[in-house]
Amino acid sequence: MGKTTGFLEYERMNGPVRLEADRVRDFFEFHAQLPQSRQQEQAARCMDCGIPFCQAGVMISGMASGCPLHNLVPEMNDLVYRGRMAEAYRRLCVTHSFPEFTSRVCPALCEAACTCGLHDAPVSTKENERAVVEYAFAHGLAKEEAPPIRTGKKVAVVGSGPSGLSTAQLLNRRGHEVTVYERKDRIGGLLRYGIPNMKLDKRIIDRRIELMEQAGVRFVVNADIGKTVPASDLEDNYDCVVLACGASHPRDISAPGRDAEGIWFAVDFLGLVTKKILDSGFCEYPEDLAKGKDVIVIGGGDTGNDCVGTCIRLGANTVTQLEMMPKPSEGRLPSNPWPEWPRILKTDYGQEEAIWKFGADPRVYQTTVKEFVKNEEGKLKEVVLVSLSSEKDETTGRMKMVPVEGSERTVPAQLVLIAAGFLGSEQYVTEAFGIETDGRTNVKTKPGEFASSKKKIYAVGDMHRGQSLVVWAISEGRSAAREIDRDLMGYTNL
Repeated sequence: MGKTTGFLEYERMNGPVRLEADRVRDFFEFHAQLPQSRQQEQAARCMDCGIPFCQAGVMISGMASGCPLHNLVPEMNDLVYRGRMAEAYRRLCVTHSFPEFTSRVCPALCEAACTCGLHDAPVSTKENERAVVEYAFAHGLAKEEAPPIRTGKKVAVVGSGPSGLSTAQLLNRRGHEVTVYERKDRIGGLLRYGIPNMKLDKRIIDRRIELMEQAGVRFVVNADIGKTVPASDLEDNYDCVVLACGASHPRDISAPGRDAEGIWFAVDFLGLVTKKILDSGFCEYPEDLAKGKDVIVIGGGDTGNDCVGTCIRLGANTVTQLEMMPKPSEGRLPSNPWPEWPRILKTDYGQEEAIWKFGADPRVYQTTVKEFVKNEEGKLKEVVLVSLSSEKDETTGRMKMVPVEGSERTVPAQLVLIAAGFLGSEQYVTEAFGIETDGRTNVKTKPGEFASSKKKIYAVGDMHRGQSLVVWAISEGRSAAREIDRDLMGYTNL
């Protein structure tokens, strides 16, 4: 490393963020970048640590540790420190397809495994990555080159989320003719309609799609394969079909009154908000969806946090976020040592904004909804909450959360958003192609492979591995592209 003592000389410094009072008034990104000179100092904190756990991307105790893309983090950080941003971008692109996405929405597995983070704040690799990719776009370095020769092979990719886009990117670079089908009206999958604009500005997606179109990738929207477009059309007209439809079957809450008006799946709600904002050209926000309402968000993960931030921007009266599990510890426990993913309390932007607006953390732990209460018109007016306690299941030996008798309480709620995760792929897609699924309804393949039970049909991303992170989806897409290219050509140079 160029600055072997950098981690001793510089403290971690993050880019500035707009204050809550300002940012909750719009849906624009609020996390800014440091000046390049300051970013170079942050990159100088990367240690000559010998074993860069940051780029390992391995599973430890069932959790990912380090970058699943195996980005060569120390090399990139060293180039940033030296101010060689163009080289840093070229280095990053060897292993990464879309650093502009992960540098905004990834939980930074690389930083959680950073050696510097063992006794100090980890290196700000995520912000260094963003600085690199934004420099590349600002200086015309971010390009998608059209292949000089086409192979004559045609590939259909169903789904335009991160796994589908990364698969399409590499197969197009190889020279195959790639068409991406998307059932929504715009390209991007959950990047577009599952992540709020203030977290990932949709213009960031648009500029990448434009580059891919210029390089020859064809995009078709409003094409719901298995419904509006027969699966047989793709099987008959393409040499292979890649299913990248995501784990889009949301987990529901089974409780009396579930049919009340005012209960949404979180992704449907977030998607509608984004669509209305985009349709208005960023000029109008759909405040009618939440303004003046008492909101209950069921789920303590990233999507639940996004719902909290979104509802605050739409003028909610109150926002409460329910979490079934106990409150995490504020620091690592002995049972969760580095470099495992830290199972610790994290307060994200939505919760920060709720604390600013309402004066308290919106999260209520070990609690769920027992009943939804409707008014005479069938609209949601209240929810009955119940506390949970942890008990051992005598059959399986595992711990489970069970209701505490007598702990019920009724609170006002006119809007409930269910952000309880996903159960797997949607059945109509797998049935349309006649492929096997596993017990979790993910597409069944051999371990470490992407070919389905039916010839020519492949699965990638959340549809293949289950609900996961954007960085894992990109990693899967790149790996799947290599396997598909080898099957089509007899070898691969990807």
